[in-house]
Amino acid sequence: MTAISARPIRFVLNGEERAVEGVATTTTLLEYLRRTERLTGTKEGCAEGDCGACTVLLAESDGAGGLHRRAVNACIQFLPAMNGRAIETVEHIGRDRPHPVQTAMIERHGSQCGFCTPGFVMQLHAGWLTGAISDRASVKDLIAGNLCRCTGYGPIIDAGLDLAAEPVPDTRAEDAVLSRRLRVIEGDAVFAYEQDGGRWFAPTNVDDLADLYAEHPDAVLVAGATDVGLWVTKQHRELPTLIDVSHVRDLRVIEEAGGRVYFGAAVTHREARDILADIHPDLGEMLRRFAGYQIRNAGTVGGNIANGSPIGDLPPCLIALGAVLHLRKGDDFRQVPLEDFFLEYGRQDRARGEFVIAVEVPRLEDGQRFFAHKISKRLDSDISAVMAAFRLTVEGEGPGARLTEARLAFGGMAGVPRRAVGAEAALVGRPLGPDAIEAAVAAMAEDFTPLTDMRASAGYRLKTAQNLLRRFLLQEGGAPRIGLSDVQPESVGETVGAAS
Repeated sequence: MTAISARPIRFVLNGEERAVEGVATTTTLLEYLRRTERLTGTKEGCAEGDCGACTVLLAESDGAGGLHRRAVNACIQFLPAMNGRAIETVEHIGRDRPHPVQTAMIERHGSQCGFCTPGFVMQLHAGWLTGAISDRASVKDLIAGNLCRCTGYGPIIDAGLDLAAEPVPDTRAEDAVLSRRLRVIEGDAVFAYEQDGGRWFAPTNVDDLADLYAEHPDAVLVAGATDVGLWVTKQHRELPTLIDVSHVRDLRVIEEAGGRVYFGAAVTHREARDILADIHPDLGEMLRRFAGYQIRNAGTVGGNIANGSPIGDLPPCLIALGAVLHLRKGDDFRQVPLEDFFLEYGRQDRARGEFVIAVEVPRLEDGQRFFAHKISKRLDSDISAVMAAFRLTVEGEGPGARLTEARLAFGGMAGVPRRAVGAEAALVGRPLGPDAIEAAVAAMAEDFTPLTDMRASAGYRLKTAQNLLRRFLLQEGGAPRIGLSDVQPESVGETVGAAS
């Protein structure tokens, strides 16, 4: 029997505990901060997690007596998801004396019109506390999810470098106290909140999640809210029942055995990046360009797969690697190759009440070559026009080497992430020479009939996809390599974020 605890939304805000009732389940954290708390330093710029003006610092117990801190976009975080967590806003830093980030921003003249400044301050503050700032490139990466409409990035980057030189205070004692406090608030029972017909459930273990979803199979599962949040802020959809999976500890594990990495569905992209980068540097670089830092801190591996977007960046990479999806419905478990999960636009191989629990990703073996490349209009924080990921298995050396397997996966080329099966067939069993390369490139015109939209024309998408494949195959045949991990952040100048 699942234990459910119906109670107010309890969290710690700027060091003080709150117990909130009487607000809709889809009230955003930003709405609450500005309208109820009158903490207006947190701004609304885009209401979709793109501009960073609403950045706040979120903290939760790490389960080991400390805190896990991350910067998130308050505009798309739902208030009930804050239960058992702590939020810090720009008003809380420098309350006793100027904070180092404030001093750096002042001395470097990092503020112009001032609208975006609180978001930059909170993002730099979070990066400083978590050790994410080391050099100029790391500062640029950190603030890629913050937009300055005055184009004042240079002084802000300088301020970030000044901040990196400041010693980070030892907060372990205070963190331990807050960690225990948050664990008591969160508890182990299912958190339940209801208002005006809307219901919110937040289980802490996967068995309770399975029971809840079986009882409410039409509920919307929400993790980082980087997609579902926009259903509310942009589409104004009514979501009667939501189940928050971000507190499910079983879904936040990363394990490795037998050359395969097991990512729980609620592992964030930020948490997954280093391990994926260790599988291949192109994967790390893809995730560096995957949205902004705040979105990577919230969005999850499982959520990116389960929403079935045809332009998601991660699924093509995982398909190319041969990833397997683990699903659960009630007490029933099954596994499915990731490419088979995507059926058609808006439809996946997932029954009512069934949910993703993990994705299992094999590491590269001897003789396997990998390549990933993201094509978008902006370098940082942009949705792909084409995402390509390839894995080849080569047998032998030199001119006599043959391809025994080819996995060529694309996003943005069809209604779902899809393999180029005709191009694969043109390669397998042949030596990697000009004839095989051009046969594979030609076959792609039969594999895909892409659409024209605001990001790219159909012709551009097909030509780009063909050229990415041609580049990879030529490189494997001996041409100089230019993969996604070979693009250096410093080569793009000082423009970052949505303006780059």
